[in-house]
Order: sequence, then C-alpha cells, then structure tokens
Amino acid sequence: MTTVILAEKPSQARSYVQAFQKSTKKQGYYTVSDPVLPENTLVTYGLGHLVELATPDKYDQKYQQWALSNLPIFPNKYKFIVPTDKKKQFKVVKDLLTKADTIIVATDSDREGENIAWSIMNQAKINLKSKTIKRLWINSLEKDAILDGFKNLKDGWAYYPAYKEAQTRQISDWLVGMNGSPLYTLLLKQSGVRGVYSIGRVQTPTLYMVYQRDQAIKNFKPEPYFELNAEILANQQKFVAKLDPYQRFKDEAGLITFMQAKHVQKGSQAGLIKDVQKQDKKRASPQLFSLSSLQSEINKRYHASASDTLQAVQNLYEAKLLTYPRTDSNYITEQEFNYLVENLNGYLGFLSKDVSLNHQEPNKRYVNGKKVQEHHAIIMTKTVPTQEKLSKFPALEQRIYNLVLRTTLAMFADPYEYEETVILTSVGDAIFKATGNVPKNQGWKILFSDYKTEKQEEETTLPLVEVGQSISANLAPDQKMTKPPAPFTEGTLITAMKTAGKTLDDEEAQSILKDNEGIGTEATRANVLDVLKKRGYLLTEKNKLHVSQQGITLCKAVELEPLLTSPEMTAKWEKALKQISAKERTQENFLEQIKKFVAKLIADVPTQLTGSAAIKQQIDHQQQAQKAAEVFLETPQATVLNKQKFYIVKSKQGEDFTLPKKWSSKTLGKTAIKALVTKGETSKLKGFKSKKGKSFDAKLKLDGHKLSFDFD
Repeated sequence: MTTVILAEKPSQARSYVQAFQKSTKKQGYYTVSDPVLPENTLVTYGLGHLVELATPDKYDQKYQQWALSNLPIFPNKYKFIVPTDKKKQFKVVKDLLTKADTIIVATDSDREGENIAWSIMNQAKINLKSKTIKRLWINSLEKDAILDGFKNLKDGWAYYPAYKEAQTRQISDWLVGMNGSPLYTLLLKQSGVRGVYSIGRVQTPTLYMVYQRDQAIKNFKPEPYFELNAEILANQQKFVAKLDPYQRFKDEAGLITFMQAKHVQKGSQAGLIKDVQKQDKKRASPQLFSLSSLQSEINKRYHASASDTLQAVQNLYEAKLLTYPRTDSNYITEQEFNYLVENLNGYLGFLSKDVSLNHQEPNKRYVNGKKVQEHHAIIMTKTVPTQEKLSKFPALEQRIYNLVLRTTLAMFADPYEYEETVILTSVGDAIFKATGNVPKNQGWKILFSDYKTEKQEEETTLPLVEVGQSISANLAPDQKMTKPPAPFTEGTLITAMKTAGKTLDDEEAQSILKDNEGIGTEATRANVLDVLKKRGYLLTEKNKLHVSQQGITLCKAVELEPLLTSPEMTAKWEKALKQISAKERTQENFLEQIKKFVAKLIADVPTQLTGSAAIKQQIDHQQQAQKAAEVFLETPQATVLNKQKFYIVKSKQGEDFTLPKKWSSKTLGKTAIKALVTKGETSKLKGFKSKKGKSFDAKLKLDGHKLSFDFD
C-alpha cells in the first residue's frame, strides 16, 4: 500500500519532510517515515500550477492572430496543458499518483490549493474513484502543527466542490479575458489607438474605481467656507472651541447674519462656562490582522506594495514564524488563544518596555470560533525567534513580524483608558464646545510607544474650570476651502476592494459582497494590482495610485458597458460561484450565463464605441500623448524619437537613420545622443566593455550614419 502526499511547491514539501523522523531525497520527491504516517509514504510536489488552461491557439491555429471575425471563442470542452518547463516534474507526480493507493492533498489550505491539486490529479488521468483521498488542513508549517494535521486528516472528497468553484472561476475569467481583450483591443485599434487592452472580471472594476477617484479629484472645484471658532482664555490657559452644534457658512454674509442673531462679534468678549462634562472612557486594542488589513496598514506605514507585503508574510509563514497568510478573518479560535498564552513570555522578549498582559481570558472581539471559516487571523506561531535570528530577515519582514506581534499581544493588555472632558462655553447666545482627553492608563498603547512608525495622537489638555466661571473669548472667523477626495494608495485601494459592497445601492448585491469580502479575494487582490501596474494602466507616484492615459482610454471604453465596471457584476458572479461550492448550481449552468454575457459584449460594444464622443476625444488625447512621449530629443538638426530598442533620428535635412541605445555594454543617454546629432561626435566616454569584458574609454563618432569608436 503506497501513500503519496501532494504538496503545492518544493518549499512546502520540505517543511513537511523536516517534520518527519526520516526522509530520503529523490528526483522530484522524497521517501519519508514517521509514526503519524502509513508505511511506504512518499512526498511529491507541484511547482505551483503544474496544469494551466490552454490558450485559444491550442484549440485552433486561426486564433494565433486576433480577429473580430473569430469572436466569440467558446470551446465545447476546455483544454488543460502542462507548460513545457514543468513537464518533467509533472511526469514524476503523475507516475507516483498512478501507483498510489492513498493520496493526501497537502497543497495550500484554500480553494486555489484545491484547484492546483485536483487539476494535477485530473490531468494525470488516474482513476480517482479507486483511490482513497485525504486532505491535510493546517494553519502553520511548524512541526507540531504538521504532525497534528497528519494525525487528523479530513476526507478529501469533502473539498471537491471547492475545486469545482475555483475551476469555474478560472474558466469564466478565461472566457471574459480571451473574448473581451481582443474585442476592445481590435476595436480601439480601428480608431487609431495602439496597445493591448486587457479585460478582466476583477481587474476592470478595480481600475475603474481608481479612474473614478481620479476624475472626482480632477473635476473638483474648491469652494470657500467659513467656520466660527473661539479662542478661550480661562485661568491663564488658552484652548480652542468650535460652534456647537457645528456649522459652516458658505459666505461671510451668512456668518455675519448668524453672529448678529447670536449677539456675538469678532474679537475679544466676555463669556461663561456653561457646562463641564467628565467621562471615563476605554478604547479596545485594534482587531487582529486579515491579509487585507495587514496589507493596508503596512502600505500606510511603510509604503510597501500589496504584493511585497504578501510575499513577505508568505516568507514568514514558510519560516514558521507567522500563521497562514491568505486569510480574510480577523478572529482566532480558543485553540490559538491558548498557545499564545503559553508563549507570552517568549513574545515579550521583543519589547523594550514593560507591559502588563493581564487579560488572559478569551475576548469575543478577538476570539470567536464561529467567525473563523477556513483560516484564522494572522498571528505568531509557537516558534519564537531570537532577536538575533529575526534581525537576519529583510527589513520589511522584520517590520511585519513586529507589527503582527504587537497587535496580537495588545489583546492581552489593558484597554487604553482616558478621561474625556467636554467644556461648553456660552458667548452671547452662541455655544462653543471643546473636547480634551487626559490619559489615565496607556494600556495596550504602551506596546506601540517605542514603535517609531506609530503616529502618536495629540491629546488636547483642557484647564480646570467651573460652571458659571467668567472667561474671555476671542472669536475669529476662519476661512477655509473644501478639499478634494484623497487619491487611492495601494493600502486604501485594497480596503476599497474588500468593502466594495458599501458602494452599492442594491441590498442583495451588498449582502453578497459583504459575504464574499468585496472585489477579488485575499489571495488575488495583490496580483490584480500587480497586473494593472505591469500593463501600464496604473501608475504609482509617491505611494499614490493614478490611471495612465492608456488606462483612461480603457475606462472610457468600458464605462459604456456598466456590468464591466461595477462591483455588481462581481457580486452576482460570486453568488453563483458560491452556489457551485454548495452544490446548488452546476458549473455548466454558470458558464452558460457567462457565455451570454460575453455574447452581449460582442454584439453591443462595436456600436457603443463608434457612437461615443467621449471615447473619440480620449483617443485624440492619447494619440497626442503617444507622439509627445516618443520625442526623446529636439535639436536644430533633427528630432530624435525614442523606440523600445533604439532611437530614430529624423533629420531635418537628409535621410532618417537609427542610433543604438547601448554600445559595447554602455547605455547612451541624452548627452551622448545630442552630441552625436549636433556635432557628429562625443567627448571621451567611460564605461565601454570589450568582448572579453575589459573596460575602456573612447569617443564615439558618426561617419555618415555609421557609429564607430575614436581612440584619438
């Protein structure tokens, strides 16, 4: 009897193997033995996705070139292939699975992990009904967690519907992308716009969210308004109070009318303390981290991208220091809470200040098993590194571990306690309100007091005053301007993707998105942003996200088809996908709906684009931008255009010619190109390399249109 454990990738397989008593490395797999395992157990692995959906040209060679006449592309049966560079490992896995009596699926414990494993098993064409299939489901790669997981394996077939859901998502995205991308690209090309325009179920509404924010900022017209504040002097101490109830005035005339009605004037005047309210308040520590909330916080503090944060958390997971990263939960169960309590002293070694962790009973704000579905919040594992060991990790990984550690420990600390004082002051018939906080117990905040990136809140301290006390109030009208919405950052966009349901009017769509955590999943959001940046649709400037000219063109084109830009589309898809997992809907039924949607796009979009004045105007803008971007240099002798691999010199007298961007391993910049075009030669340049790799200096000169060295 042979048992094969199927891991997702080599590093995961190594983690399993290291937990067992004995192992021997073979080509593409390991033989292992341990009391928790049956005799004759092997561990093999994929390389992430060993099996992929085939591109359209694998169905028919006519799809090698995009053509509107080829749309729609609706295969009768979807083809899956093994990429050439993964065939060797696939053969190893296939041979082992074929001989196995029991297969233990030990890929990542999520839907995509199911997709990877079952895709491999199906592509291997083995008789799965003749095998016993088990599922390893763990939250940590620590030895104890791995061994405990193998002692408590689950029924593998129970997770098969999750695979069907993930595969259906994969195929539906293929249908939308493989039809939508050529459709928009070719139609825009007919209008004179170059480039590939990629359409995606998640990426398109995400891009459109940033576009809408950019447009709101661009079209924002600041408007002046007035506030009336009072600087109050009491017991030789000054503090500022605002109108209560708060009001803002559109113009000075409205403010003057108000002041006259309330019998107050600009400048200094007498007033009375009308009321003093004191209340003891408590503030609980922040919730534990899901992946999205961690990505958002790390971007806010350190400007790290969502994908860099995910990779860093993944590395810490594989180093056995943090729990499973791709989680949408902010809660843990009592099981995790208990091991955290047992290891508190170890974790405290990372803190430079003493903090009391008095609350060692579970609190439902953090510990709630009913709210943990697939995975709990990201917390530390039982493995506590030394300061020296952690210092060897990259800076971002150190920062993430420290932030997760402090946020997790905060739930054991006292709440932050403060006394809130509200002073109401009457001046004429107007009331002014000032609020101040006096910290009484820093509680969990001590955990962050020596943490340089934590923005300290400024506490307003108010003087001791009594009701009926006379004071002096200086009333100062304050003119301000309304402010535009803030541009998205990767952190705020990740949050907006997760809470997209709040932007919908349709109650049903809101509830679907709420259940499914908005646009995309914890595992895919970072990749969506990477794709949008890689394709040049999203630009990052000082941690702010903006849509490029090409991205604007795409948004202008797709906004004519609201289902492509609205979170509502994602909401409906997610509801249907969830029904597949729950066996309430079939894959075939769902994909038929997607085909109808794609067919509608192909029928409607050509007319939409040709009839849109807005898209025509944007195409003109982009064409001008493309031409401007091409001009590398302008001289009296020539215009130099910047192409991908070379420069084109468009001579004002004579023929056009090209110049290389690199010559003998040296990049030719603006100064060198300008000298060649205007003088026919450069000054002596450093940094050339011979074929043998030896560095040398030389001038460059143009002989006609031919470039050569001048060693004189």
